[in-house]
Amino acid sequence: MTDRSDAIAIINQLIEISQDAEQGFLQSSEHVHDLKLKAYFLHRSHEARQSYHELQALVREMGGRPADAASISGFLHRRWKEIKSVVSGDDGLVLLNDVDVLNEVERGEAVAFNAYKAASAQALPAMANLAVLRHLKAAERNLDEVKQLRGFAELKALAVTEKTILPFIKP
Repeated sequence: MTDRSDAIAIINQLIEISQDAEQGFLQSSEHVHDLKLKAYFLHRSHEARQSYHELQALVREMGGRPADAASISGFLHRRWKEIKSVVSGDDGLVLLNDVDVLNEVERGEAVAFNAYKAASAQALPAMANLAVLRHLKAAERNLDEVKQLRGFAELKALAVTEKTILPFIKP
């Protein structure tokens, strides 16, 4: 079994990832134009906040000090999204911007899923293991949802592109 300090370190990494997710979803809600996506991202931001509060309580129960800040890599990823948004501009097709945001969210969700999967392979104390497995299942569901949303957004963008461009193409 993983010793207590290693288990706390693992859970603290997951706390940072959940805090990254909260901030990432909140920021994503500000960059999409589709109202349903905005609502989805705000909801997911709230869920991520609940996740890291639960994990922080777990670390306290284990006698440790919980992480209280997002990770540097998450911060850098959010800054990259901002730069990419400014460089690409918001004057193009709005739906393509939503697809770009969903691509970045999917990348972040894949990082979270892989982190929980790695943590689930560790021999953690029973209550920590149960929490990690529950969060792993949620991370897998979230990743699948975002992939599906991205697919729908791509189809929607394609339909708009065809509707906009095809009338100008003469046979």
